[in-house]
Amino acid sequence: VREFCMGEIELFVNPNDKSHPSFHSVAGKELILFGRDDQLGSGKTTTVSIGEAVTSGLVNNETLGYFMARTQLYMEKIGMDPVRMRFRQHLATEMAHYAADCWDLEIKSSYGWVECVGHADRACYDLEVHSKATKTPMIATQRLDKPIDMEVVKLKFDRKVLGKVFRQNQRVVSGALETLAESWKDFEPIATALEAEGKVDVEGFEVTKDMLTWTKVTKKVQEVKFTPSVIEPSFGMGRVLYSLLEHSFYQRDGDEQRIVMRFKPSVAPNKCAVLPLSSSPEINDVVDSIASDLMESDLSTRVDKSTAALGRRYARADELGVPFAVTVDFDSLKDGTVTLRERDSMVQIRLPKDDVTKLMFDIVHGRSSWEDALKTYRSVTVNEDGEVTADANAATVVETNSRGSFHRPAQPI
Repeated sequence: VREFCMGEIELFVNPNDKSHPSFHSVAGKELILFGRDDQLGSGKTTTVSIGEAVTSGLVNNETLGYFMARTQLYMEKIGMDPVRMRFRQHLATEMAHYAADCWDLEIKSSYGWVECVGHADRACYDLEVHSKATKTPMIATQRLDKPIDMEVVKLKFDRKVLGKVFRQNQRVVSGALETLAESWKDFEPIATALEAEGKVDVEGFEVTKDMLTWTKVTKKVQEVKFTPSVIEPSFGMGRVLYSLLEHSFYQRDGDEQRIVMRFKPSVAPNKCAVLPLSSSPEINDVVDSIASDLMESDLSTRVDKSTAALGRRYARADELGVPFAVTVDFDSLKDGTVTLRERDSMVQIRLPKDDVTKLMFDIVHGRSSWEDALKTYRSVTVNEDGEVTADANAATVVETNSRGSFHRPAQPI
């Protein structure tokens, strides 16, 4: 690709609690994982649920695992082939020194396995570096449901010495020390260094022992402060789009000239083609009416009124990945029904033209499926001349009498 477009999420989490409130909703999702031990050992991937991977420690934490599972679900939803996707863990030699864990979603294409989405636990590195560069503490505060006893540090500064050494930066230095003093665990390395060497580096400033005194105390705290860790899913837009194009491409069995793009209805640029069997004004009026109704429901539509054979026009729509095609024929003028063809199976059903828009809308938005439509409407066979023949295996048939047309079971009950 000529441009490298990225889509990223920067999620801040407590470094001491990287659980995710919605992890349970994806814990059972199975992923193909290629851990660092397998890369250096068997060379084989493992299929395991993300819940098991987090519990075993293969994936570092729930929040990282949650985004990995959601990425997999998204890729499957837009039509990517699950068999040609895997999550590869960064080896120790390629992982950033500050990172806690990193997994790349790799998608197989004609170029081999290509990294398309990165999932990194970047720990506290990003905000610590930003804090040093801007001399501004990057601290989050979390209120606790119940107060807890916590070992903290009580500081007393020698403001004269601080002011003389750091001048306008003395508040930055004292603020950084006070943040560390919120927990004895965080302040202990500072205290140890000051006792042993008499000086220590804090946020890029050299602090000496004569600038402060400290006392470790226990107090009840209602809130805790911390520098957040960053969980970063990062999507390569162009790579994902290209991979989807490859995964959607196929050729009809027995006819290599019949090219098809297997786009899912939700992502197909055009949702439905509307084709007239004849160029008669009456049939074209019905075509325009159906197309207008579809577009009013925000369903992008392709109308092909050319004189090409019906099969050729179906093939044109298939090449563009149009998932459905409506054909208006002479029977449509008599009983108000049309045929609806599904791209991949090439199965057609007969239904009232007034049902087309709602059925298309429900399928595109995941409220219904083509399998549901097959249970509701009769399947038919249409030849090049537009002659419609009921499928002998259809679940229902259409019966017409003086009151109108209606569906009934094909076989007596």
